[in-house]
Amino acid sequence: MSINGGHLIGSYLSRRGVQCVFGISGGHIESLLDGLQHYNIQTIDVRHEQAAVMMAHAMAVYTGKPGVCFLTAGPGFTNGITGIANACLDNAPVVVLCGRHPLRDDLKGALQEMNQIDVVKPLVKWCATCYDTRRIPEYLDMAFRYALCGRPGPVFLELPPDILNVAVEDFEFHPTTDIFKVTPDSENLYKAAEIINSARKPLFIGGSGVGYSNCPLELQAFIEKTGIPFMLLNGGRGILPDNHPLSIWNIGNVGLLMTLSQVDVLVAAGIRFNWLFQSGAVIPPGAKVVRIDIEPTEINRNRKADAGLFGDTGTTLKSLLPLVEQKNHNEWLTMLTNAGYAFIDSEIKLRQLPSEPIHPIRLVARAQEVFGTDALYVIDGGDTSYFGLVGFQSKHKAGVISQSAGLLGCLGAGIPFAIAAKLVHPDKQVVVLTGDGSFGFNGFEFDTAVRHNIPFVCIVNNDCAWGMIKHSQELSIGKERVTCAELGIRRYEKVVDGMGGHGEFVDSDSDIIPALTRARDSGKPACVNVLTDPTATSPATPLFYQSLKFD
Repeated sequence: MSINGGHLIGSYLSRRGVQCVFGISGGHIESLLDGLQHYNIQTIDVRHEQAAVMMAHAMAVYTGKPGVCFLTAGPGFTNGITGIANACLDNAPVVVLCGRHPLRDDLKGALQEMNQIDVVKPLVKWCATCYDTRRIPEYLDMAFRYALCGRPGPVFLELPPDILNVAVEDFEFHPTTDIFKVTPDSENLYKAAEIINSARKPLFIGGSGVGYSNCPLELQAFIEKTGIPFMLLNGGRGILPDNHPLSIWNIGNVGLLMTLSQVDVLVAAGIRFNWLFQSGAVIPPGAKVVRIDIEPTEINRNRKADAGLFGDTGTTLKSLLPLVEQKNHNEWLTMLTNAGYAFIDSEIKLRQLPSEPIHPIRLVARAQEVFGTDALYVIDGGDTSYFGLVGFQSKHKAGVISQSAGLLGCLGAGIPFAIAAKLVHPDKQVVVLTGDGSFGFNGFEFDTAVRHNIPFVCIVNNDCAWGMIKHSQELSIGKERVTCAELGIRRYEKVVDGMGGHGEFVDSDSDIIPALTRARDSGKPACVNVLTDPTATSPATPLFYQSLKFD
């Protein structure tokens, strides 16, 4: 019995347990699409390849397993580049399967001929072109291993049509699924434990490395034994709930940045000291730093660690547990949260009071009332990300996330992420809070959601502008010279309604909850377009402005 390359891919993915992939059809990958269908792998056909990669990225976040997408050659490939770059900087394990022109037509001016490998190489952990149909399963196995080993990340496998379309004798191939976790050496474990045991004002910050480690039990045991207040950010948020007694998420990330000056020991796990931490400058010089990371080059980056623990977060915390002492830091916890509340006092008041025009913080508070803590929240936008990340709470892993708050600052990921979130958690309400600018990038994926019957609620924080850019320009060059930042009132909900979804327009506080309730109960992909205060800005804007300021 013979099998072609496209069906070999379908067979491999099926054996590996991949249930859903994302992409757009193309002539160069016809046999791949046929193989996916033959092996009953759900295929979500999108409207733009960028969204396909973002959905695969989201699958990795919500499942902890590599997400898979497919691109056709040429413009299909280039359209996916932003999604690949975003996955790279977010350390997301994404397997990108990409068509190309036929091998036989190299250097002949073939349709969509280009050097895709050299373009994508800086953005992925591993890339290759398969030149032998029988080796397709082997190449796929390598791709998945590279995506998962060490610090996760995207990988890229190029598949020419004269490899995909060739039939070979069928054979059995069993995917390798072993994951080997690294544990730090005992000397550094003892050094870290000594620092933690001596702390009077400790703080634990965890990032996406905590999320990919998927270590709720290990983290809980460590936090509750040491009594260390903690905040989980990015893909790590939700590993322990925001309302855990030792969580300080209620002071928000600005409260965190403002109170870091009081910390004497910082335990940082799976998180980078990037621009949001002013490249480590916000950490007091006298504080001792314990860093846990699966990538050893990250441990001393932007701030030398007093104890560096190279390893998986979960296994590292488990190894630390017998070495750390039982502690109570409740007095310090109270001091820390009270100091944080002082910085966000005005925000707390805005949540509670009706406002005309509607303040984004008030909009988020109203949405939280409707959807509660059992929902999954995806945030998309500049200032919008701050308002959503601070205001929403969820009891689930990755329950409140924002790609635009990541290192690429990538707008437009909200709707693709919502679609993937709903596929992974069909029993959960999924809510997107997006800026009006962000909506424009992938708003047409509402068509994808309607065609595949994937309901979610999208709330547009419509300030009629690229808000963060507008307010940053006001700070830098003055209000009278603001340029390329105004968008005006646009009826995005009518676009969604026209595609078969549910659309509502809101411009008063009293209408927020009724409109969101109708959208939730519609059972359709829904858009509630809310006109908000165009003068509202977040603390993230001056931070962004300062990061680009040169003296």
